[in-house]
Amino acid sequence: MKNIKYFFQFFLIIILFLIFKILGFKMSSHIGGKLFEMIGPLFRSNKLIHSNIKKAIIGSSIKEIDRITKLMWNSYGRIFAEYMFIKNLRKSKFNSVIKVEGQEILDDIKKNDKQVVFISGHFSNFELMAMHLDKTGIKLAAIYRPLNNIFLNRIMEKIRKKYICKNQIKKGIGGLKKLISLKKNNYSTALMIDQRVSEGVESNFFNHQASTTTIPAQLIKKFKIPIVPIYIERNNDINFKITINEPIIFSDELSIQDITDRLNRILEKMIIHKPEQWIWSHNRWK
Repeated sequence: MKNIKYFFQFFLIIILFLIFKILGFKMSSHIGGKLFEMIGPLFRSNKLIHSNIKKAIIGSSIKEIDRITKLMWNSYGRIFAEYMFIKNLRKSKFNSVIKVEGQEILDDIKKNDKQVVFISGHFSNFELMAMHLDKTGIKLAAIYRPLNNIFLNRIMEKIRKKYICKNQIKKGIGGLKKLISLKKNNYSTALMIDQRVSEGVESNFFNHQASTTTIPAQLIKKFKIPIVPIYIERNNDINFKITINEPIIFSDELSIQDITDRLNRILEKMIIHKPEQWIWSHNRWK
């Protein structure tokens, strides 16, 4: 029964992708945003989203919470529509819509064949992080969570491997083994650290305990490598700014818990900068 449901979802999404392809990048992004403003609450209760926002942004008014929620769905819808144009976003003719601050940091990592851990969250079009790193020529492995929809996941994996980063590592034990193997060949790692995980540790996140991945901390401790936080924001609808932050070197004396807690502080600052561009619909504090 579940597979039948997934197939109809897949069929509908393919039709939408074909329509987006005809309409072009700018129009599709706009329509995708408006579409998700309408249908988003049908799939994920605004009650959960509002609760999450209240936890993180203390004292937010109802008006502000509604504004953040509406713009979050708009951003989510734009990301969905823009998957049809990932190929174009990677090509030079779309360079004008993506500005990079701190490119010299990436150039230095590539030139000196350094190994780092790139971290971010689900901000704006988050797929641009691994795509730009790979395009820069950095030896990279990107960790991802497979979609529940098995039909759609096949297409998304194909898109990611072809246009975002060819070394896609599934979350889990099998993926971790592959990741360690690539690490021994001096590959860097890119991952999002903002989702709840069953195998993580409880870490303070906006003054509430949240199960948080320890993968970055484990890699830091094992390979003695720095963290490079990356923030992606959307400006004027279809323009993006990728901010590459200076590498952070953690003391050997810090524990996995200490490092994970500090990374959550970095993530909090990113979220507060433009809260409407973070995906609040995830049940982060379950």
